[in-house]
Amino acid sequence: MDLMTDNTSHSHLFADAKIPVRAVIGPGSQRLGGAFAAQPSKNYTTRCLLAAALAEGRSEVHPVASSEDSAALQSCLHSLGAAVCTRGGRSSVTGFGNHPTLKSGEPINVGNAGAVLRMLLGVGALLPRVMFVTDCSESLGKRPNGDLLDALRQMGCESESLNGCLPITLRGGSLRGGRVEISGARSSQFLSSLLFLSPLVGKPMEIVVKDTLVSKAPVRQTLEVMANAGVEVQAAEDLMHFEIRPQSYRAGSFDVNGDWPGSAAILSAAAVTGSTINAHGLLNDNQGEKRALDVLRQMGATINGGFPNFTLTGGELNGVEFDGDLATDAVLALVGAAALATGRTRFYNVANLRIKECDRISEPITELRKIGVKCWEGKEIGDPDPDAIIVEGNSGGYEGGIEVDGRGDHRVIMLLAIVGLRCKRGLVINGAHHVTKSYPAFFQHLGQLGAQVRLERV
Repeated sequence: MDLMTDNTSHSHLFADAKIPVRAVIGPGSQRLGGAFAAQPSKNYTTRCLLAAALAEGRSEVHPVASSEDSAALQSCLHSLGAAVCTRGGRSSVTGFGNHPTLKSGEPINVGNAGAVLRMLLGVGALLPRVMFVTDCSESLGKRPNGDLLDALRQMGCESESLNGCLPITLRGGSLRGGRVEISGARSSQFLSSLLFLSPLVGKPMEIVVKDTLVSKAPVRQTLEVMANAGVEVQAAEDLMHFEIRPQSYRAGSFDVNGDWPGSAAILSAAAVTGSTINAHGLLNDNQGEKRALDVLRQMGATINGGFPNFTLTGGELNGVEFDGDLATDAVLALVGAAALATGRTRFYNVANLRIKECDRISEPITELRKIGVKCWEGKEIGDPDPDAIIVEGNSGGYEGGIEVDGRGDHRVIMLLAIVGLRCKRGLVINGAHHVTKSYPAFFQHLGQLGAQVRLERV
């Protein structure tokens, strides 16, 4: 059954994100044009809502992302004692400060929101007992949290889990200050969780990253939002050492920036189709994914104007090398551009992509190969980085006319849509409803820019 064609609204289709939907792209190579406004940042929405909840008094957060992750966080904050009312893209939050309170004895269901889980594990350590669960056992239920649980244990919070995975029960409430060591090798979300918690412990805190730290940009976003809430953190320039004194979060107004990770997919779509589009609302901020613009420029796209509004024009793209850790959530969008470039593109330092909503290295490679894209994991071709993603592009596009699987991952879905725009016989993406996790309006925005997109309920 057809439910959306071209640029018509699809809000009714995604009203229940659990109903399976497939996206039909094309057929034929497509040209885009016009303007799009960046949606509110998923990362900043999470951090601003959390800071508002950790303050006593009323705060305003605007504009708020309409994603599944945002909805999950608002529901969880309500369960912990915050009053959250969202209307017209604006959230009014009356926080619980350093005294979260479970409104019922029920476990807190974080859905499929990894960042929400990690941030709230820190908050949960303030409670005598709290249990976190998920109804997405095959995705978030398999993602590890042991590094964070170990750090919380050093502070006096005991936990029970399935080898660091959900369900997780915390027993906290009386936390120790002092020095805490944490690993940053798997995810920087663990560090952000500790940072948000530390001012509320009631004792001076010292946080030391004991090995390496992946995805540093989101940590800078955390520090930025904490500062906006009046919290001072003494941070080393390399983000490996922090000192935090006891403080309170200050209620106020929090502005959410435009979302670079989702916008990177739209910009890559324009680049591979030789199109000119105008982007609005993208700041030169602490989102590492803003580097996607530099990568697309290096590949051959032309950028005119500056932040927050600029124009991108696609052209003949060429392969590049890029340290993906600098822009973790834009890597797959750039893989889409690489698939339509001339020559080889190599994304290295991306091992942490394996523990996202899916294995974002092996699983998208499997789907791209179905289309005919030549691509490899580093270990398959003897690359010095076994987790690298290597793509041998084809600027002429692909035949298509097949079905691929979005793997339950919003970033994989957007990647496949980018390549689908250059498939002569089109492309069908199964499981497209999972795009609502971060970018519910993605297909609508593509349609408004001129893409042939049809969404069908399965």
